[in-house]
Amino acid sequence: MKLETLATHYGYDQKSGTGAMAVPIYQATAFDFGDAQTAADRFALRQLGPIYSRLTNPTVEIFENRIAAMEGGSAAIATSSGQAAVFATVANLAEAGDEVLLAKQVYGGTNTLITYTLKRLGINSKIFDAEDVSNLENLITDKTKVILFETLSNPQISVADIDSITKIANKRGIVSVADNTVATPILFRPFEHGADVVVHSASKYISGQGLSMAGVTIASKSLNKKLVKNPRYAHFNAPDESYHGLVYADLVENFDIFTLRIRLGLLRDVGFCLSPFNAFQLIQGLETLAIRVKKHSENSIKIAEFLEKHSKVKSVSYPALKSSKFNDFVSKNFDGGLSSGLLSFEVESFEVAKKVLNSTKIFAIVVNIGDSKSIITHPASTTHSQLSKAELDDAGIPEGLIRLSVGLEDADDLIADLENALK
Repeated sequence: MKLETLATHYGYDQKSGTGAMAVPIYQATAFDFGDAQTAADRFALRQLGPIYSRLTNPTVEIFENRIAAMEGGSAAIATSSGQAAVFATVANLAEAGDEVLLAKQVYGGTNTLITYTLKRLGINSKIFDAEDVSNLENLITDKTKVILFETLSNPQISVADIDSITKIANKRGIVSVADNTVATPILFRPFEHGADVVVHSASKYISGQGLSMAGVTIASKSLNKKLVKNPRYAHFNAPDESYHGLVYADLVENFDIFTLRIRLGLLRDVGFCLSPFNAFQLIQGLETLAIRVKKHSENSIKIAEFLEKHSKVKSVSYPALKSSKFNDFVSKNFDGGLSSGLLSFEVESFEVAKKVLNSTKIFAIVVNIGDSKSIITHPASTTHSQLSKAELDDAGIPEGLIRLSVGLEDADDLIADLENALK
């Protein structure tokens, strides 16, 4: 099935049960096993089925299966936020003393999580340039467990050299993690370029209207093979004493062991599960994702072309622009040559940026992306304010940078709003 069909049908048969066309919301904490043997069999993985909504829930499972199918992956785990998805992914692969190689072109919250919060837990990080990976392999040690980057970065709107990154990761037996939040599977599918794991902040384009916090981490169909007998990931190949000595590598014939370990360990112990209601809302979001992403992208290229010609704009970052250094890659690898609803542009100073933000009437000053309504943000003073001046400069976020999340309004109205704000 094609993406649009997967998005509207995969994982749910409306002819079963009551025949409800919409996926039901199983708003329940726990589920009746019926008998003691069924309960024991489900906990021992001899039988699959709902147990407790911190671990499994039928509505959440449909969302997980559907987004995994759309990305071309093996299985998925939904989480309470995008940050939780990144945490689950890294914590599932690394432990105290290990290292994460993190692209400098990432969302500020991801940078803080990995560079500071996980450091307190003993997981260290090194920064690399996702555009120029000539030094990436030199950073790898026997403690490197994750190479994490964004396919389309927020807010720099930079395109990662994914083919080179995954080639290096595969050569060294390291799990590569691609955050595909901005591009979505509608425009770009990282597994087709060798990535091992895809993560999303589903609060963004998948939700589509800023209604639900959510995240998801998805395993590739080849990840089982990479993990089995790989000395970097001994914990997948040794008995898990917290689960009766279960060895995940022994289950590869029947399970995706990357997501299984998150479910049986991290979801069980930390509890960052997705609520059934939010899963229901995200399923509705998937059904219209293709239409929305194309409209976001069509509006954005018109706005980018307008801004590129404006005398008060120093530069514009949008990969679909013909002048962009990423245009050739996007034209060949992103569906339709489209590059999402996210763009950034630089004005003279922070003071000018504040004036622009305060003067817009349609664009709302909000720290979110992927909403049906247009959003304007000053990253250096908000989403990336935790970074020092030197860190901001290194990450490509000058003080005059303005990020737009272009919505579904009429493009001419949005251009007029920006034109007035730039006067």
